Amino acid sequence: MKKLALLILLFVLAGASAQAQNIVKSLERNVPGQGKVTIHQDPRIEAMIGMERLATGEQKVMKGSGFRIQAYAGNNTRQAKNDAYRVSSQVKVYFPELAVYTSFNPPRWLCRVGDFRSIEEADAMMRKMKATGVFKEVSIVKDEVNIPL
Repeated sequence: MKKLALLILLFVLAGASAQAQNIVKSLERNVPGQGKVTIHQDPRIEAMIGMERLATGEQKVMKGSGFRIQAYAGNNTRQAKNDAYRVSSQVKVYFPELAVYTSFNPPRWLCRVGDFRSIEEADAMMRKMKATGVFKEVSIVKDEVNIPL
């Protein structure tokens, strides 16, 4: 009985979060002849409903679900760290327009590339990367991406 109550509570909370996000978006739209509503709220509220907006330098971005291309995944050695940064440099040489994210997610070093909203966009770029002959072991991974506003 407790498991069923917990499950129902989780569904209600997930639905409330999705509904809140839809309410904010529906209020912010601009309909000709009906006026325009602008919502000013604390960025922490947006983060709570999954619409976190960050300012990176001059450009504002929104965090969201998307895809990246994993160009390297190693273990937790010094050599793996060097390899991750080497792959990162190679990506910047061949594809300077792409954002490159090199990080240590225990227990491994990762080098991921791009901020793609759809798997089709990521696949097209992955094919270009493979075509260079330099990036052989690339794959598409689901990740939180930066979406320009």
